Amino acid sequence: MQDTLENIAINHSHSLILKAQKGDQKAFGKLVGLWYKRIYNFCLKYFGDHDLAMEATQKTFIAVYKNIKRLKDSQRFRYWIYKIALNQCRAEDRNRKQKSWYSIFHNKEASEVVDEFHNPEQEYQKMEKEEIICDMLMSLPEDQRVLVIMKEYEGMKFREIADALVISESTAKSRLYYGLARLRRMIEKSELNLNVTL
Repeated sequence: MQDTLENIAINHSHSLILKAQKGDQKAFGKLVGLWYKRIYNFCLKYFGDHDLAMEATQKTFIAVYKNIKRLKDSQRFRYWIYKIALNQCRAEDRNRKQKSWYSIFHNKEASEVVDEFHNPEQEYQKMEKEEIICDMLMSLPEDQRVLVIMKEYEGMKFREIADALVISESTAKSRLYYGLARLRRMIEKSELNLNVTL
């Protein structure tokens, strides 16, 4: 079901892209609406900080607006926009020497709506585990962290990741393997019983 909705959204993007390339502001606004949350979540996982993620996300869509007419193939939009987002994240990272890492799971803007019948103790334990995993993710080298985010969180295919990062598929697979292996080792060493399978 999720794949079907994702495909519908992506297919709908193609017609919006073509209209936006012709200067249709309304179409561009709808395109932003379709992709904003995804790009924000990508930036949020990259930084672990709401403010930095918002800054990078806004700059991503400014860059998309300025360059969308240069996109020759609307089918390539998905990894094109992720490539722009990654470049903005890296630029933002360079511009901010002193960083404060906050848990992405403690930001109201990024939180999922909690079911009204949730168990507070279970919810706290879940947040605690997610925060630890977030910290572990942040400790990975950037090239591995980006691969884990794109593949495991964004569900991108290796071909799309390779195109976005301008690397071979085998390099993408290798970086993901080493990134997940590091995460697995960190989880195994963790004092908490995380019950996470990687």
